[in-house]
Amino acid sequence: MTDAYERMMRANQSNWDARTPVHLASRFYGIDGEPDPFRWFAPWEWEDLGEVAGRDVLHLQCHLGTETIAFARRGARTVGLDFSAASVTAARSVAARAGFDVRYVQANVYDAVEALGGRRFDVVYTGKGALCYLPDLNRWAGVVAQLLRPGGRLYVVEFHPLLNSLGPKPAPGEGPELLLRHDYLGGSGPVHRDATHTYTDGPAVEGATDSYEWMHGLGEVVNALIGAGLDIRRLRESPELPWPRWPHMVRGSSGWWRLPEPGIPLLYGLLASR
Repeated sequence: MTDAYERMMRANQSNWDARTPVHLASRFYGIDGEPDPFRWFAPWEWEDLGEVAGRDVLHLQCHLGTETIAFARRGARTVGLDFSAASVTAARSVAARAGFDVRYVQANVYDAVEALGGRRFDVVYTGKGALCYLPDLNRWAGVVAQLLRPGGRLYVVEFHPLLNSLGPKPAPGEGPELLLRHDYLGGSGPVHRDATHTYTDGPAVEGATDSYEWMHGLGEVVNALIGAGLDIRRLRESPELPWPRWPHMVRGSSGWWRLPEPGIPLLYGLLASR
């Protein structure tokens, strides 16, 4: 990884440290109340994952651990890893208040093998806004392969690259039409964003507001995993998100949100095994 990319990842780490208090206080995460980790999971995720009770599960790029504790609630021996010290501190507090024994480790995902002492897992889970912060997916896939036991499974549940390429651009006097505004495929280098305002409600982020993201098409993700020796077992595309990213989204019977039309993939689930 180049020095420039390392600098950008350090900027992202500082930004996520600065985001953490905003997210902790937000209605979006609802940490002050009784957190419901299962609201962030689609039913098909558990179908693909299968039984996790009694298994060793690692959640990479876990942020506040709002999804991580769902695995502990299902009886898994659970570890969460994130590069933000503020997020890891918050995640430990969230898990303790919920009464679950989850181990959290602060480390860059690329350093996960060393940070976890070479421990291997039955399941590695990641996603919903994680891969875009990684410049090198081939290196990431190699790390995942080292973290998995033989027969272990990786499950990636990520925002579809089509969703990431869409953006609103209303015409005069019209509604918020979504147009292709950003690259679908990777290869164009990082996108620099002003992260003064994050995706949750709450005040502006103070201090570190630079953020860098990398686009990764589905082909890039799949080929990185194949190149690391993993077998692709299943790929799903879903038209729903767990929250209304755009105001004109409608709530379905599942409780999740979709665009009224046309039906396009907004989320994908990819199951791979070692």
